[in-house]
Amino acid sequence: MPRRNSKSEFVSLLGFLLIAVLLLTNGFAARISAEEKSVDVYREIEPIGVVLDTILREYVREVDMPKVVQGALIGMMGSLDRNSSFITAEDLEAMREDTKGEFEGIGVSIQPDADGNIMVFHPLPGSPAAAAGIRPFDKIIAIDGKSTKGMTTADAANLIKGPRGTTVNLTIHRKERNAAPEVQPEVLNFTVNRAKVPLESIKEAALLKGGVGYVRLSDFKDNSGRDLAKKLQEFLDQGMKAFILDLRWNPGGLLTASKDACELFLPKGALVTYTKGRTAIEGGPNKDDLRLLTENGPVLPDGLPVIILVNRNTASSAEIVTGSLQFHERALVLGEKTFGKGSVQTIIPMKTPQNTALRLTTALYYTPADVTIDHQGILPDIELAMTQEQEESLAKQMFESFKENPENQYHQNHGSMTEYPATDKTVEDIQLKRAVEVLGEDAVWGNLIKKYHRDVHETQMTAEAAEAAKTKEQAAAEKSESAPEKTEPSLPVPETKANPDAAPVPENTPTDAPKDGGAENTDSDFKEPVW
Repeated sequence: MPRRNSKSEFVSLLGFLLIAVLLLTNGFAARISAEEKSVDVYREIEPIGVVLDTILREYVREVDMPKVVQGALIGMMGSLDRNSSFITAEDLEAMREDTKGEFEGIGVSIQPDADGNIMVFHPLPGSPAAAAGIRPFDKIIAIDGKSTKGMTTADAANLIKGPRGTTVNLTIHRKERNAAPEVQPEVLNFTVNRAKVPLESIKEAALLKGGVGYVRLSDFKDNSGRDLAKKLQEFLDQGMKAFILDLRWNPGGLLTASKDACELFLPKGALVTYTKGRTAIEGGPNKDDLRLLTENGPVLPDGLPVIILVNRNTASSAEIVTGSLQFHERALVLGEKTFGKGSVQTIIPMKTPQNTALRLTTALYYTPADVTIDHQGILPDIELAMTQEQEESLAKQMFESFKENPENQYHQNHGSMTEYPATDKTVEDIQLKRAVEVLGEDAVWGNLIKKYHRDVHETQMTAEAAEAAKTKEQAAAEKSESAPEKTEPSLPVPETKANPDAAPVPENTPTDAPKDGGAENTDSDFKEPVW
């Protein structure tokens, strides 16, 4: 076994960690100096060096230093908050593809079948795989001559994907779904050209009963706004009378993509959100603070009724869209309180370890109501919750509706609102059903807003304000319960009416909020945060 130079390894790793500290503090000596006024940074990290020295001297096996470094970085970032993290090279590449809305490959969805074989589930429409003739339920038995037996879907995907302009050879077993067990599969070979393949964020799209358009977005990518605009125009051409945007189970995505989506509904110049980061060293606003305003006119006609469906898994940029459209009275929100992720993460590339990055919380975002809903979420205008059991049963039914028929992937079974035969086992999507019912009550948008829209100071508030309101309600309830009952008859009291001129008192607007949305706040002038 080669002799280890523990001292050299220790010094190298400690030096690396010191560099990491500098990176996390923006690399400025002034920032370190400011921190030292309240805490001795170098003394605080001394235990890290002690632990590393102990590991190098006492650990029973040879130490994998890159693994130790990665573990230290993961722990360091994870200690900050629930959203900051260290991103490995593999995860960084996957994240770039996902948020960019495209990847290089052949555009085929794969999964294991009941016997563990790699099976094609769904070739993406217009993809190289679809153009080559690959079909759902084809079994991939070899990739470039390498058997897929015992291979995971991740391993197979890594072999199938590759730079555009190159090719991959797939050996396929094809057999009709209703063929007898003794029928042997047909063996086919496909040489497929790799290309840029767009990733879809629209998971479902259909024109429901009564001319109600319906789209479910899985997340917010670069192409989400364009795809949604195209689908809205298709529905309008078909006579759409109202629209439902389903953001349930949507974890968010790109901040700029939320602005792109809002532009389809709001007039030009409408505020979508603004962000506030850490106060600058000299005490002024953070140079990366931004204010997002819509830059184009809407695709959807003003006055066409809109409802957004949300649940406890609606988060980040999905909450930005929800909060903005709710504030501007351009959509009613139906469902339950959203997740409450009101922070922005910036991807900061690392020079070492190579091709890695930090996912660091750098700002909080604020809704147009001038509040951050971080750790609080947005309350719906129309509250209608589904239990975990109801959601799981609905999700299973939705999957089963296209499991055997991939062509139904964009038109899944939500119960009576979708055109599937009803049985005694049909699970009703009560939130979607209620949304369609509300939209059917009145064709005049203003009347629906007047009936259902709640004051945004009730639906959009900080976690602190929500807790204070809850405490106040509890105190009032306890006081009411402890008050003695009157046994003596009381004289009639003249009825009094509330002052109609009294205006509700809004929450205080942050004094250091961005004041305008000038040219310096355009998309091209800031680092694009990823959520």
